Amino acid sequence: MLFDIIKSPSFARLMENHVRDMLIYLFENEQNFGILCKIEHIAFDPPLPQHIRDEFRAMTLFYLAGYTFESARIDQDILIFEAGFGQENIGSFVSVPLLSIVQIIIDDTPAFVNLALPSEQQSVVTNVEKSEGVQNSMSALLANPENQKFLKKK
Repeated sequence: MLFDIIKSPSFARLMENHVRDMLIYLFENEQNFGILCKIEHIAFDPPLPQHIRDEFRAMTLFYLAGYTFESARIDQDILIFEAGFGQENIGSFVSVPLLSIVQIIIDDTPAFVNLALPSEQQSVVTNVEKSEGVQNSMSALLANPENQKFLKKK
């Protein structure tokens, strides 16, 4: 039964809303935090050199404090922040799908745990122009017949 729940799209939406609300709360209260997330779903812009990418584990902890915290924002279903990596402190914008965040950690204590299993469609991060993004979002929305109820009737 639990496995059916955690792989459910409606449960994933619930978890995504909870993680978004939690992040907004932390931003509004200027509370630094860490996120434990699945590295396979994360995008770096510009891409990091291979020797730095090789250092990441499947589950990686990012701590948002200082400039990294100040640069953080939520754009639709993605947490974006700028961070420096490696001894060279190579700067990159990190894009983390909200459903890829497994834990939010405050003062070494998990304050949020996400049990949802994101589908492959939900976990892909792409860099598209804004106009393409709107068109792609609308296409994705309309691809699901259940979403027809959200369209305005003329």
